[in-house]
This record gives sequence, C-alpha cells and structure tokens, in this order.
Amino acid sequence: MHITQLNRECLLHLFSFLDKNSRKNLAKTCHKLLEVFQDPLLWSLLNFHSPVELKKDNFLLGPALKYLSICWYSERVKVCNIEDWMKNSFQRDFCNRHENTVSDFLLEVCNRCPNLLSLTLSGCGHVTDDCIVLLLQSCPKLRTLKLENCVRITDRSLRAVTLHGGALHTLHVDFCRNITQAGLETVREKCPSVLLRAERSANMIPDSRPEKKLMLEKVSRKLVQL
Repeated sequence: MHITQLNRECLLHLFSFLDKNSRKNLAKTCHKLLEVFQDPLLWSLLNFHSPVELKKDNFLLGPALKYLSICWYSERVKVCNIEDWMKNSFQRDFCNRHENTVSDFLLEVCNRCPNLLSLTLSGCGHVTDDCIVLLLQSCPKLRTLKLENCVRITDRSLRAVTLHGGALHTLHVDFCRNITQAGLETVREKCPSVLLRAERSANMIPDSRPEKKLMLEKVSRKLVQL
C-alpha cells in the first residue's frame, strides 16, 4: 500500500511523529500530503529552539494551537540577556534582529491563536512586558505561563496577570531579575489560586549603570556617617 492510500486520520497520526522540517518536505511530494500538512489539527503543539526557527515556513499558526514553547540556550544568544547599555554596536545590531523576530512572532500568536492554553518562553532577553500583556489579553484561555530568564519582564507583567489572567492556573517567572518581591506578593494576594513559582527572581540584583552604582555608594557612605 502506498502512503497516499491511507485515510486522513492515519496520515495525520503519521505526520504527528515528524519534526517541522520533515513534515514540510513530505508535504512537497503530492497535493494530498500537502493538505494533511495544512490541516489545523496537526498544529496544536509547537516547539522552537532558536530564533531562526520562528522565521521558517515549516509550520502553521492558527486557532488549533494549544501548547507553545520558545526556548533557546545557545551560546550565541547569551548576548540577548546583557543589559542594553553594556552592549557594543555589533551586539546591538545582533539583538535588534532577534527582538524584531520575537515580537513579530508573538504578535502573530496574539492575532491567530486565541485558544492557547500553555506558553513557555525561556532564554531570550527580548520578551517584553508589552508582549506578555497583549498575550494575556488575546489568549483568555491561557492556563500555564512559564517565563525563564526573561530579563526585560517586570512587575508590569505580574499586574497584567492579576487583570487578564482569569484562567491562569500556573505562573513561573524564574530568573527574571527585574521582578520584585512586591510584585510577587501582589499576585499571591489577588490570585491565590495561581500556582506561583519565582526561583531566584526577586533575590537577583538587576544590573545598573556604573554611574548609578557610584551614586548609590555615595548615598550609603553619607548614611553611615550620619
């Protein structure tokens, strides 16, 4: 039996075992397999492991998407987690490309995936409060939100959880150094049913410009003298 003689359900099941590139390549072989590739039921879960993957045309975004994970830990993208004022011109250009890629992709998710249930964002310093606020507003069914090492996330995202995260059950904000203890307490107070985890976040010291650190040191010395 040739693969194209299988019914739609069997083909969808076979496609589900393939990665995104393999699905795309197989879809190029005939119209019937292309139709299977374009079936929304095939795209309820998406995992990405580099910024480059977000720009490929080997996947579909749509209302069927329920579980989305964008995680990368490459040595090349560690620069994304450096404070902007510490970057040289090359690093800024590099990060600007990542920032546009991530923000454009998440905007598409907001516009096309209202039934999203779970979102994991890890390892990229370009996820902003604006992205999280819009996602919470656009995906009212979101039950799980996991943020790890998203250095630009602040208490503003936590406030958005209390306002728009009515369906949220699990919230992780691990290693997000600009999250404060006060922001975490607000979530615990206003959303007691949410399972909140914030490993190291409120205990991490945000990077500061050298002149700001110097000013703080002078203030500390004056207080000691008094």
